[in-house]
Amino acid sequence: MRVAVFSTKTYDRDYLDRFNTDSKHELVYFEAPLNVNTANLTQGFTGVCVFVNDKLDEPAVDAIAKNGVRAIILRCAGFNNVDLEAAKRNGIRILRVPAYSPEAVAEHAVALMLTLARKTHKAYNRVRENNFSLERLNGFNIYGKTVGVVGTGRIGIAFCRIMKGFGARLIAYDLYESEELKLLGVEYRSLDDVMKLSDIISLHCPLNPDTRYLVNKHTIGEMKKGVMIINTSRGGLINTKDVLVGLKQGKIGYLGIDVYEQEEKLFFEDLSDTIVEDDIIARLMSFPNVLITSHQGFFTNEALEQIASTTISNIQAVETGRPTENEVS
Repeated sequence: MRVAVFSTKTYDRDYLDRFNTDSKHELVYFEAPLNVNTANLTQGFTGVCVFVNDKLDEPAVDAIAKNGVRAIILRCAGFNNVDLEAAKRNGIRILRVPAYSPEAVAEHAVALMLTLARKTHKAYNRVRENNFSLERLNGFNIYGKTVGVVGTGRIGIAFCRIMKGFGARLIAYDLYESEELKLLGVEYRSLDDVMKLSDIISLHCPLNPDTRYLVNKHTIGEMKKGVMIINTSRGGLINTKDVLVGLKQGKIGYLGIDVYEQEEKLFFEDLSDTIVEDDIIARLMSFPNVLITSHQGFFTNEALEQIASTTISNIQAVETGRPTENEVS
């Protein structure tokens, strides 16, 4: 099967080629993202392989369908960047990687949390300049704090298991409650309760019309003063402008994000020699209590292996016409 692979970096090529044994499938790599402006690159391909920042809206889907594409293979779990109705209308199958080392993302969320709580990033920079002072580096214990988890799918479950070891009180919200987490001692509450009662809020839910801007002016107003917010899921869960106000007013004490609503213009690229024109992220980075990483949560050897393995398996499923549980209906 001939597949155009978009938004590729060296690690994408390395891992996909490793699992594409005997070069069974013809994978052609493009560094450019797939969108309506680059859809012409899909001519002559049966499938496209895309990532989180490729934009497959209705015009893009219609364009690739005219070029003969009959499958969209996602190298990620989320599919909010694909117009599902347009794909269905054009008879295009959509396959994803439903889970790739959920522990990787959960552990990254904890890393953001601990870094903010103990200011290890600031301590590291100080010591490199021979400054061994502890002034203004005082942090706080995770032990005994109330940690609210929004979304208890595979990643949320992995996160709760880790946080249980810290001795935190865990409360959670999800439309579908996990019996496993209940046995672990996680208490399911309403979304309002999770927002109001938590010292730390960690987001692990998908982005859809019901969850967009879950963190907004109203919900921030309900939170504890000095709350910590961690987001390793999707940038659109947070209304960044409202969060900026919350940070400025001191309502939000700490913010750790691995995702950003406008990240497709920034993340995964080296912009160190350019002027970033995004004023919102520039303001975020000016706060000393904000920590930003560029969609790094998935980036472990184990996760990359699973993504590549499942992606190649999905391509094979399309080629043979067999059904798979990884298909998005």
